[in-house]
Amino acid sequence: MAAAAAALAATVCAMWAFRGLPGGTMLFWLTPFPLFAAGLGFGLGSVVVGAVLAAVLVALVGGGVPLLVFLLLFGLPVPMLLAAALRSGRLGLPLALLGLWPVSVLLGAALFLADDGGLEPAMRRAVEIALARLGLPAQEMLVAELVRVKAAAIGFWADIALLANAAGAERFLARRGLLPARTAWSAVRLPGWYLPLPAVAAGLFLAAPEDGDAVALSALLLLLVPFFLQGCAGVHARLKGRRGAAAMLAGFYLLMLLFLNIMGPGLVGLGLYDQIWRRQAPRNS
Repeated sequence: MAAAAAALAATVCAMWAFRGLPGGTMLFWLTPFPLFAAGLGFGLGSVVVGAVLAAVLVALVGGGVPLLVFLLLFGLPVPMLLAAALRSGRLGLPLALLGLWPVSVLLGAALFLADDGGLEPAMRRAVEIALARLGLPAQEMLVAELVRVKAAAIGFWADIALLANAAGAERFLARRGLLPARTAWSAVRLPGWYLPLPAVAAGLFLAAPEDGDAVALSALLLLLVPFFLQGCAGVHARLKGRRGAAAMLAGFYLLMLLFLNIMGPGLVGLGLYDQIWRRQAPRNS
């Protein structure tokens, strides 16, 4: 019953957006919430069955493209993240998967589009269409910069949506006494094997030609997202137990939304510090 309810709710959220109905953008990013709730409250089997049923319903109602988008953004990563979290009891591996999954999708798309000139021309066309719909001039410099980071931006916001919906589902279930156990977000630590991956991506980015480095740059940025999230967890850990912590956290996230380009690198640095030098942090290998 939980799986069926989650599948129906997720399908409604996704198809509401795909049909272009009012409020569709907000509902689209809430699509993983019922799937997370089913998995956290009723076990891994519930989220797997729910994701499969939702995929079937989206395919029947929406067709191939909505199905592909649903699977890549929510249908596959939600069961994968919950499987990693429920089996290990820690958040380190799911956090690493938030970097590895978008990169695997990016590389798969690049390979799939290799015969059509690669991923960058497809991204360029998408950016030009988006700018035209907004009524903005498609200046070459602007288009080139957007193409370089568009894939990373999509992956970043997808990761944020997954993490926010997982946290929301956990709190929703906990308030109703349906959550078997809770894990401490502030104690998260990436597995040790993840640390060299951004360094490898940075080397590939530096070796890539200047006019063909969009995939390498996006892969590097996506692999840094888990360190960014670990930096956010570090802020939570440092404010835990302090007077006015809730207000300080609210101000922190407001500043992050307003000045993400400034605070983002700082949070990545904090995450790297906690990963490498903060010995007292728990190890999730």
